[in-house]
Amino acid sequence: MRSVTIRPAGPDDRDAVARLAALDCARAPQGEVLLGIVDGVPWAALALADGAVVADPFRRSGEVVALLRERARLLGYESSSSPWRMRWRRRTDMSGRPVASSSSSHWRLSPRSTRM
Repeated sequence: MRSVTIRPAGPDDRDAVARLAALDCARAPQGEVLLGIVDGVPWAALALADGAVVADPFRRSGEVVALLRERARLLGYESSSSPWRMRWRRRTDMSGRPVASSSSSHWRLSPRSTRM
């Protein structure tokens, strides 16, 4: 069983947050930051001001990020950036009709073109 700690990042944690940001190819969170530590190793950090998150992409840090967001919510910080969710939208051609129903693209979607 793993030990998870959620705590405010202090001045000594600046290097750890910068390391997480470098691994995540993102900017380091600014201002007050919560740090998610698993078994003594920082896995994720969340900026309380804007909800920006950096996490170690080589670890399964999704649950730690969820814990950070919940702790920020309990502290009274409403995160402006909700968890990322895929948004679907229909692709259309120039006529405004969905691609599959446009006569010009029908040949691309025919069953014969997908067979080998």
